[in-house]
Amino acid sequence: MRVRSKTRWYVLYRQMKNNAALEGRPHNGEKMRRLEASATERRLRRRDLVLCFRVMKAKGLTPILNVSDIAAASFVWFEKWGWQKAWDWGTPPTFGAVYSGEQVQIFLCQCGQGGRGKGMNTTTFQVDGDEEGDRGAWMSVWVDDVDAVYKECVAAGLDVTFPPRDMPWKVREMHLRHPDGHVFRVSRGIGDEK
Repeated sequence: MRVRSKTRWYVLYRQMKNNAALEGRPHNGEKMRRLEASATERRLRRRDLVLCFRVMKAKGLTPILNVSDIAAASFVWFEKWGWQKAWDWGTPPTFGAVYSGEQVQIFLCQCGQGGRGKGMNTTTFQVDGDEEGDRGAWMSVWVDDVDAVYKECVAAGLDVTFPPRDMPWKVREMHLRHPDGHVFRVSRGIGDEK
């Protein structure tokens, strides 16, 4: 490692000397040493940052969506999609959760914690830039049968912005938009067993 470090120093020194000669000015060895020390310090800081996070092992991840009306709009919308209310907090409720299956939850926070807002776009992934119109969060939800979920969403009158399609990244997906502009990419890997 020491040889490598000296070699790097020498290469940088030669580059600085050559650049100075080309520009017709004397090279400054002290400036070169300061640059090398500064680069070494940045490298060490970057390495320490990476090492700190290698220890963490997340046990789960729960998104929090900013919604305009938790009780009347959001719980009802998620129930139409087949999710269930897990809990709510406050009188009237301003924070709560919905769940699907055994381990998938989404927290809902009325008028806080993140952005929201439905754009003027009526589609996603169909016209250039249409996926940039909504100001809410985008999330992938993995299911067994995208087409069955699509049929249920259409029957419930939900806002499907992208019908089921096989995508080049080996996923069949559709997009479903919440009234507050959050978009759910309902997906299944192509080739996965049912």
